[in-house]
Amino acid sequence: MDVIIMLTGAVVAFGVTALLGFWMIPYLRKLKFGQTILSDGPAWHQSKQGTPVMGGLMFIIGILIALAATVVVAILQKDNRFFNEFISHISQDRLQVIRVGAGLIMALASGAIGFMDDYIKVVKKQNLGLTVKQKTLLQLLVAAAFLATLALTGDLTTNIPFVGIVDVSKGIGLLYWPIALMFIYGFMNAVNLTDGVDGLCSSVTLVVSVFFLLFSGILAVNGLSLLACCSAGGLAGFLVWNLKPAKVFMGDTGSLFLGGLVCAMAFASGYPVLLLLAGIIYLAEAFSDILQVAYYKKTKKRIFKMAPIHHHFEMCGWSENQIVVIFSLVTVVGCLAAGALYYFGK
Repeated sequence: MDVIIMLTGAVVAFGVTALLGFWMIPYLRKLKFGQTILSDGPAWHQSKQGTPVMGGLMFIIGILIALAATVVVAILQKDNRFFNEFISHISQDRLQVIRVGAGLIMALASGAIGFMDDYIKVVKKQNLGLTVKQKTLLQLLVAAAFLATLALTGDLTTNIPFVGIVDVSKGIGLLYWPIALMFIYGFMNAVNLTDGVDGLCSSVTLVVSVFFLLFSGILAVNGLSLLACCSAGGLAGFLVWNLKPAKVFMGDTGSLFLGGLVCAMAFASGYPVLLLLAGIIYLAEAFSDILQVAYYKKTKKRIFKMAPIHHHFEMCGWSENQIVVIFSLVTVVGCLAAGALYYFGK
């Protein structure tokens, strides 16, 4: 893909997201859209009470504007080479375009669920937001709609390292669909759980976006390259305001959008299974929470000092910045492992 187009996407996403903070954060404060810190969290988090939430709108808007800007720049290029390549890509590899487009819509729909949840919490003053059943139903519907779109448009294969291309339209391959449904649902919520420390979810997902950007270059999937590049730029812009001490939180609006986004990038690559390694921190967050709840119900004892696992390390004395750095480095290792799995297993 044209370097100018890639740089345009990253720079515009970063710039728009970062600049939005100057307007949106004061506006959210004016509306009194502040975070309510629950008493069952770490005691020192009470100082974050009232920090504006729904900041995820900043990078959602930044990413969308960046995607639009790249198309405009492509059209305005004198030789229109990228635009012609893009049109050719659409005609020659329709399924890849559908994967990226449907994935972006899934991410936006997930963000809309998060927005409803945040709205109920901060405007209606109901701390728990949507009920578990309501959120689960909506997330499963969004994931099912995405998978149905892939199936109905003829996307009936997936790639698994050391196995190869798997036909998911018949026989045992049909198990792919319920597994994929729970895969998406699980990662949506795992990314949501990762958003519990200033800058953590943003930093980890930035690393994952860079991984899919590099991976898409190897696969020559232009649409994924563009989406991953804009995502990385938007998250970098958000970190300007979200690193400790955070001036704004992404809220469920942002974390559920990112959950849908990482799944969109994974499926657009054709190797969704690699997200199990690239998203190792998401899995650690989710499983630590599941294990803690299950073990406590059975024994009335705790495995971790507090779950999800980033709170455990906080209780062990780690600073929030230490957690962000180390969890991001673990994500880098996970991404390298995913790349190695692809390389040796292709």
